[in-house]
Amino acid sequence: MARFPGGDRHLITMRVIEISVFGPPAVLRPGERATPVPGAGEALIAVSASGVNRPDVLQRKGLYPPPAGASDLPGLEVAGVIVSGDGDALRQAGLKVGDRVCALVSGGGYADHCIAPVDQCLPVPDGLTDIEAASLPETCFTVWSNVFDRAGLKAGESLLIQGGSSGIGVTAIQLARAAGATVLVTVGTEEKAAACLALGAHHAINYRTEDFSDAVMRLTAGRGVDVILDMIAGDYVAREVSCLATDGRLAIIAVQGGSQARFDAAALLTRRLTITGSTLRARSTAFKSAIARQLRATAWRWIERKAVRPVVFKVFPAGQAAQAHALMESNQHVGKLVLSW
Repeated sequence: MARFPGGDRHLITMRVIEISVFGPPAVLRPGERATPVPGAGEALIAVSASGVNRPDVLQRKGLYPPPAGASDLPGLEVAGVIVSGDGDALRQAGLKVGDRVCALVSGGGYADHCIAPVDQCLPVPDGLTDIEAASLPETCFTVWSNVFDRAGLKAGESLLIQGGSSGIGVTAIQLARAAGATVLVTVGTEEKAAACLALGAHHAINYRTEDFSDAVMRLTAGRGVDVILDMIAGDYVAREVSCLATDGRLAIIAVQGGSQARFDAAALLTRRLTITGSTLRARSTAFKSAIARQLRATAWRWIERKAVRPVVFKVFPAGQAAQAHALMESNQHVGKLVLSW
Protein backbone atom coordinates (compact mmCIF):
# COMPACT_ATOMS: atom_id res chain seq x y z
CA MET A 1 0.00 0.00 0.00
CA ALA A 2 1.33 3.44 -0.93
CA ARG A 3 2.87 5.73 1.68
CA PHE A 4 3.84 9.36 1.78
CA PRO A 5 7.37 10.16 0.57
CA GLY A 6 9.94 10.14 3.35
CA GLY A 7 8.40 7.22 5.20
CA ASP A 8 5.53 9.06 6.94
CA ARG A 9 3.60 6.43 8.86
CA HIS A 10 0.18 7.59 7.59
CA LEU A 11 -1.18 5.73 4.61
CA ILE A 12 -2.15 7.54 1.43
CA THR A 13 -4.69 4.82 0.72
CA MET A 14 -6.74 2.59 2.98
CA ARG A 15 -8.53 -0.72 2.70
CA VAL A 16 -12.32 -0.54 2.74
CA ILE A 17 -15.41 -2.68 2.28
CA GLU A 18 -17.73 -1.06 -0.27
CA ILE A 19 -21.33 -1.61 -1.34
CA SER A 20 -20.82 -2.27 -5.05
CA VAL A 21 -24.58 -2.18 -5.81
CA PHE A 22 -27.59 -2.55 -3.55
CA GLY A 23 -28.50 -6.15 -2.92
CA PRO A 24 -27.63 -9.33 -0.98
CA PRO A 25 -24.51 -9.77 1.17
CA ALA A 26 -22.35 -10.67 -1.84
CA VAL A 27 -22.46 -7.03 -3.04
CA LEU A 28 -20.01 -6.13 -0.26
CA ARG A 29 -16.58 -5.93 -1.92
CA PRO A 30 -13.05 -5.10 -0.71
CA GLY A 31 -11.67 -1.90 -2.18
CA GLU A 32 -9.15 0.86 -1.71
CA ARG A 33 -9.69 4.59 -1.21
CA ALA A 34 -7.75 7.66 -0.25
CA THR A 35 -7.29 7.95 3.48
CA PRO A 36 -9.44 10.85 4.73
CA VAL A 37 -7.93 13.86 6.47
CA PRO A 38 -9.48 14.97 9.77
CA GLY A 39 -10.93 18.46 9.95
CA ALA A 40 -11.89 20.72 12.83
CA GLY A 41 -13.17 18.72 15.78
CA GLU A 42 -12.23 15.39 14.16
CA ALA A 43 -9.79 12.54 14.71
CA LEU A 44 -8.38 9.94 12.32
CA ILE A 45 -8.48 6.46 13.82
CA ALA A 46 -6.35 3.54 12.62
CA VAL A 47 -9.09 0.95 12.87
CA SER A 48 -8.43 -2.53 14.19
CA ALA A 49 -12.08 -3.60 14.53
CA SER A 50 -15.45 -2.50 13.16
CA GLY A 51 -18.85 -3.39 14.60
CA VAL A 52 -21.56 -4.84 12.35
CA ASN A 53 -25.11 -3.59 12.94
CA ARG A 54 -28.60 -4.00 11.48
CA PRO A 55 -28.48 -0.50 9.89
CA ASP A 56 -25.48 -1.68 7.84
CA VAL A 57 -27.67 -4.42 6.38
CA LEU A 58 -30.40 -1.92 5.55
CA GLN A 59 -27.87 0.40 3.89
CA ARG A 60 -26.53 -2.50 1.83
CA LYS A 61 -30.07 -3.13 0.59
CA GLY A 62 -30.58 0.53 -0.33
CA LEU A 63 -33.09 1.10 2.48
CA TYR A 64 -31.05 3.34 4.80
CA PRO A 65 -28.97 5.96 2.99
CA PRO A 66 -26.23 7.75 4.93
CA PRO A 67 -27.03 11.30 6.05
CA ALA A 68 -25.73 14.23 4.02
CA GLY A 69 -21.98 14.64 4.32
CA ALA A 70 -21.36 11.15 5.74
CA SER A 71 -19.21 8.52 4.07
CA ASP A 72 -21.05 6.15 1.75
CA LEU A 73 -19.14 3.26 3.29
CA PRO A 74 -21.17 1.22 5.78
CA GLY A 75 -20.14 0.94 9.40
CA LEU A 76 -21.27 2.95 12.43
CA GLU A 77 -18.72 1.99 15.08
CA VAL A 78 -14.98 1.38 15.23
CA ALA A 79 -12.15 0.82 17.66
CA GLY A 80 -8.46 1.51 17.21
CA VAL A 81 -5.77 4.12 17.80
CA ILE A 82 -5.91 7.87 17.16
CA VAL A 83 -3.21 8.69 14.59
CA SER A 84 -3.98 12.37 13.95
CA GLY A 85 -6.61 14.99 14.57
CA ASP A 86 -7.61 18.42 15.82
CA GLY A 87 -5.17 18.99 18.68
CA ASP A 88 -7.34 21.46 20.56
CA ALA A 89 -10.40 19.23 20.36
CA LEU A 90 -8.38 16.21 21.49
CA ARG A 91 -6.96 18.09 24.49
CA GLN A 92 -10.39 19.32 25.52
CA ALA A 93 -11.68 15.75 25.38
CA GLY A 94 -8.76 14.43 27.42
CA LEU A 95 -7.44 12.45 24.45
CA LYS A 96 -4.24 12.46 22.40
CA VAL A 97 -2.59 10.81 19.42
CA GLY A 98 -1.75 7.24 20.34
CA ASP A 99 -4.77 6.70 22.59
CA ARG A 100 -6.94 3.62 22.11
CA VAL A 101 -10.54 4.65 21.52
CA CYS A 102 -13.86 3.39 20.24
CA ALA A 103 -16.15 5.75 18.38
CA LEU A 104 -19.64 6.19 16.99
CA VAL A 105 -19.63 7.41 13.38
CA SER A 106 -22.31 8.19 10.79
CA GLY A 107 -20.62 6.01 8.18
CA GLY A 108 -17.19 4.90 7.03
CA GLY A 109 -16.61 2.29 9.71
CA TYR A 110 -15.85 -0.53 7.26
CA ALA A 111 -12.32 0.71 6.62
CA ASP A 112 -8.90 0.40 8.21
CA HIS A 113 -8.91 4.17 8.81
CA CYS A 114 -11.93 6.21 9.82
CA ILE A 115 -12.74 9.84 10.65
CA ALA A 116 -14.73 10.37 13.85
CA PRO A 117 -15.84 13.50 15.70
CA VAL A 118 -13.53 13.77 18.70
CA ASP A 119 -16.48 14.19 21.05
CA GLN A 120 -17.93 10.87 19.86
CA CYS A 121 -14.73 9.04 20.76
CA LEU A 122 -14.55 7.21 24.07
CA PRO A 123 -11.49 5.60 25.65
CA VAL A 124 -11.40 1.83 25.41
CA PRO A 125 -12.50 0.67 28.88
CA ASP A 126 -9.75 -0.89 30.96
CA GLY A 127 -9.36 -4.58 30.30
CA LEU A 128 -11.13 -4.69 26.93
CA THR A 129 -9.68 -5.67 23.57
CA ASP A 130 -10.33 -3.55 20.49
CA ILE A 131 -12.65 -6.30 19.24
CA GLU A 132 -14.76 -5.96 22.39
CA ALA A 133 -14.61 -2.17 22.32
CA ALA A 134 -15.80 -2.02 18.70
CA SER A 135 -19.01 -3.77 19.77
CA LEU A 136 -19.99 -1.01 22.21
CA PRO A 137 -20.73 2.40 20.64
CA GLU A 138 -23.77 1.87 18.40
CA THR A 139 -25.75 -0.17 20.91
CA CYS A 140 -24.68 1.80 23.98
CA PHE A 141 -25.52 5.16 22.38
CA THR A 142 -28.85 3.82 21.09
CA VAL A 143 -29.94 2.20 24.35
CA TRP A 144 -28.89 5.15 26.48
CA SER A 145 -30.67 7.67 24.25
CA ASN A 146 -33.92 5.72 24.05
CA VAL A 147 -34.24 3.76 27.29
CA PHE A 148 -32.76 6.25 29.73
CA ASP A 149 -33.11 9.68 28.08
CA ARG A 150 -36.33 9.41 26.10
CA ALA A 151 -38.17 6.74 28.11
CA GLY A 152 -36.68 7.77 31.45
CA LEU A 153 -36.11 4.30 32.91
CA LYS A 154 -35.29 4.55 36.63
CA ALA A 155 -34.11 2.18 39.34
CA GLY A 156 -36.99 0.07 40.62
CA GLU A 157 -38.90 0.18 37.31
CA SER A 158 -39.35 -2.62 34.78
CA LEU A 159 -38.21 -2.84 31.15
CA LEU A 160 -39.39 -5.18 28.38
CA ILE A 161 -36.85 -5.60 25.56
CA GLN A 162 -38.10 -6.96 22.25
CA GLY A 163 -35.35 -9.10 20.73
CA GLY A 164 -33.31 -9.64 23.87
CA SER A 165 -30.55 -11.64 22.15
CA SER A 166 -29.78 -8.97 19.52
CA GLY A 167 -26.86 -6.58 19.84
CA ILE A 168 -29.21 -3.91 21.14
CA GLY A 169 -30.89 -6.44 23.39
CA VAL A 170 -27.81 -7.76 25.18
CA THR A 171 -26.67 -4.19 25.81
CA ALA A 172 -30.07 -3.08 27.08
CA ILE A 173 -30.31 -6.07 29.42
CA GLN A 174 -27.04 -5.25 31.11
CA LEU A 175 -27.39 -1.46 31.26
CA ALA A 176 -30.92 -1.70 32.67
CA ARG A 177 -29.89 -4.33 35.22
CA ALA A 178 -26.90 -2.23 36.29
CA ALA A 179 -29.25 0.74 36.69
CA GLY A 180 -31.44 -1.24 39.09
CA ALA A 181 -34.36 -2.15 36.81
CA THR A 182 -36.25 -5.43 36.46
CA VAL A 183 -35.63 -6.78 32.94
CA LEU A 184 -37.94 -8.89 30.76
CA VAL A 185 -37.02 -9.94 27.22
CA THR A 186 -38.60 -11.66 24.26
CA VAL A 187 -36.67 -14.30 22.33
CA GLY A 188 -37.37 -16.92 19.66
CA THR A 189 -35.62 -19.99 21.11
CA GLU A 190 -34.97 -21.53 24.50
CA GLU A 191 -31.24 -21.26 23.84
CA LYS A 192 -31.55 -17.50 23.41
CA ALA A 193 -33.71 -17.35 26.53
CA ALA A 194 -30.96 -19.05 28.52
CA ALA A 195 -28.35 -16.65 27.12
CA CYS A 196 -30.41 -13.60 28.11
CA LEU A 197 -31.03 -14.94 31.61
CA ALA A 198 -27.29 -15.53 31.97
CA LEU A 199 -26.69 -11.87 31.08
CA GLY A 200 -29.01 -10.71 33.85
CA ALA A 201 -32.53 -10.68 32.47
CA HIS A 202 -35.06 -11.60 35.15
CA HIS A 203 -37.55 -13.18 32.74
CA ALA A 204 -37.30 -14.45 29.15
CA ILE A 205 -40.48 -14.91 27.09
CA ASN A 206 -40.41 -17.18 24.04
CA TYR A 207 -42.69 -15.36 21.62
CA ARG A 208 -43.06 -18.52 19.54
CA THR A 209 -44.76 -20.42 22.37
CA GLU A 210 -46.76 -17.69 24.18
CA ASP A 211 -48.11 -14.21 23.55
CA PHE A 212 -45.64 -11.77 25.05
CA SER A 213 -48.31 -9.35 26.27
CA ASP A 214 -50.11 -12.10 28.19
CA ALA A 215 -46.79 -13.27 29.64
CA VAL A 216 -45.88 -9.72 30.74
CA MET A 217 -49.17 -9.30 32.57
CA ARG A 218 -48.73 -12.67 34.25
CA LEU A 219 -45.14 -11.97 35.28
CA THR A 220 -46.01 -8.52 36.65
CA ALA A 221 -49.16 -9.68 38.48
CA GLY A 222 -51.34 -7.62 36.15
CA ARG A 223 -49.46 -4.35 36.57
CA GLY A 224 -47.59 -4.24 33.24
CA VAL A 225 -44.10 -2.89 32.56
CA ASP A 226 -42.92 0.69 32.87
CA VAL A 227 -40.85 0.84 29.66
CA ILE A 228 -40.73 -1.17 26.43
CA LEU A 229 -37.83 -1.00 23.96
CA ASP A 230 -39.22 -2.05 20.59
CA MET A 231 -37.45 -2.66 17.29
CA ILE A 232 -40.38 -4.49 15.67
CA ALA A 233 -43.37 -2.06 15.60
CA GLY A 234 -46.16 -3.19 13.23
CA ASP A 235 -48.74 -5.32 15.00
CA TYR A 236 -46.56 -5.46 18.12
CA VAL A 237 -47.58 -1.92 19.07
CA ALA A 238 -51.17 -2.80 20.03
CA ARG A 239 -49.99 -5.61 22.28
CA GLU A 240 -47.31 -3.38 23.78
CA VAL A 241 -49.86 -0.71 24.64
CA SER A 242 -51.96 -3.39 26.34
CA CYS A 243 -49.13 -4.49 28.65
CA LEU A 244 -47.73 -1.10 29.66
CA ALA A 245 -48.27 -0.01 33.25
CA THR A 246 -49.96 3.29 34.06
CA ASP A 247 -47.56 6.10 33.03
CA GLY A 248 -45.70 3.55 30.89
CA ARG A 249 -43.43 4.51 27.99
CA LEU A 250 -42.93 2.76 24.66
CA ALA A 251 -39.71 3.59 22.77
CA ILE A 252 -39.63 2.43 19.13
CA ILE A 253 -36.22 2.31 17.45
CA ALA A 254 -36.90 0.24 14.31
CA VAL A 255 -39.81 -1.10 12.26
CA GLN A 256 -38.73 -4.62 11.34
CA GLY A 257 -42.36 -5.74 11.61
CA GLY A 258 -43.76 -2.88 9.51
CA SER A 259 -44.32 0.85 9.87
CA GLN A 260 -48.12 0.74 10.18
CA ALA A 261 -49.74 0.10 13.57
CA ARG A 262 -53.28 0.08 15.01
CA PHE A 263 -53.81 0.32 18.77
CA ASP A 264 -56.27 1.43 21.41
CA ALA A 265 -55.68 5.18 21.58
CA ALA A 266 -58.03 5.48 24.54
CA ALA A 267 -55.51 3.54 26.61
CA LEU A 268 -53.02 6.37 26.11
CA LEU A 269 -55.47 8.72 27.81
CA THR A 270 -56.73 6.57 30.64
CA ARG A 271 -53.28 5.15 31.57
CA ARG A 272 -51.25 8.27 30.64
CA LEU A 273 -49.01 6.36 28.24
CA THR A 274 -46.21 7.78 26.11
CA ILE A 275 -45.13 6.47 22.71
CA THR A 276 -41.84 7.84 21.42
CA GLY A 277 -39.35 6.95 18.73
CA SER A 278 -36.06 8.05 17.30
CA THR A 279 -33.20 7.29 14.95
CA LEU A 280 -29.63 8.15 15.90
CA ARG A 281 -27.54 8.24 12.74
CA ALA A 282 -28.69 11.63 11.43
CA ARG A 283 -28.62 13.40 14.80
CA SER A 284 -26.10 16.20 15.30
CA THR A 285 -22.61 15.76 16.69
CA ALA A 286 -23.66 17.91 19.64
CA PHE A 287 -26.52 15.51 20.43
CA LYS A 288 -24.32 12.42 20.18
CA SER A 289 -21.56 14.08 22.16
CA ALA A 290 -23.96 14.67 25.05
CA ILE A 291 -24.75 10.94 25.05
CA ALA A 292 -21.02 10.15 24.98
CA ARG A 293 -20.52 12.23 28.13
CA GLN A 294 -23.35 10.41 29.89
CA LEU A 295 -21.94 7.02 28.87
CA ARG A 296 -18.46 7.91 30.08
CA ALA A 297 -19.86 8.97 33.46
CA THR A 298 -22.05 5.90 33.96
CA ALA A 299 -21.94 2.92 31.59
CA TRP A 300 -18.15 3.06 31.14
CA ARG A 301 -17.77 2.75 34.91
CA TRP A 302 -20.13 -0.22 34.90
CA ILE A 303 -18.08 -1.83 32.14
CA GLU A 304 -14.82 -1.32 34.02
CA ARG A 305 -16.42 -2.85 37.15
CA LYS A 306 -17.54 -5.77 34.92
CA ALA A 307 -21.20 -5.13 35.76
CA VAL A 308 -21.65 -4.75 31.97
CA ARG A 309 -19.60 -6.70 29.46
CA PRO A 310 -19.38 -6.83 25.68
CA VAL A 311 -21.07 -9.82 24.07
CA VAL A 312 -19.26 -10.68 20.83
CA PHE A 313 -20.76 -13.69 19.09
CA LYS A 314 -18.31 -13.99 16.20
CA VAL A 315 -15.37 -12.12 14.67
CA PHE A 316 -14.83 -12.10 10.90
CA PRO A 317 -11.81 -10.90 8.92
CA ALA A 318 -12.89 -7.65 7.28
CA GLY A 319 -12.78 -9.30 3.85
CA GLN A 320 -15.56 -11.62 5.02
CA ALA A 321 -18.04 -8.83 5.68
CA ALA A 322 -20.53 -10.56 3.38
CA GLN A 323 -20.50 -13.65 5.62
CA ALA A 324 -21.04 -11.43 8.66
CA HIS A 325 -24.09 -9.85 7.02
CA ALA A 326 -25.47 -13.25 6.07
CA LEU A 327 -25.17 -14.42 9.67
CA MET A 328 -26.88 -11.26 10.94
CA GLU A 329 -29.79 -11.78 8.56
CA SER A 330 -30.13 -15.40 9.70
CA ASN A 331 -30.83 -14.19 13.26
CA GLN A 332 -28.86 -17.13 14.63
CA HIS A 333 -26.46 -15.03 16.71
CA VAL A 334 -26.59 -13.76 20.29
CA GLY A 335 -24.92 -10.38 20.71
CA LYS A 336 -22.59 -8.58 18.33
CA LEU A 337 -20.70 -9.42 15.15
CA VAL A 338 -17.35 -7.69 14.56
CA LEU A 339 -14.97 -7.27 11.61
CA SER A 340 -11.24 -7.43 12.29
CA TRP A 341 -8.69 -5.51 10.23
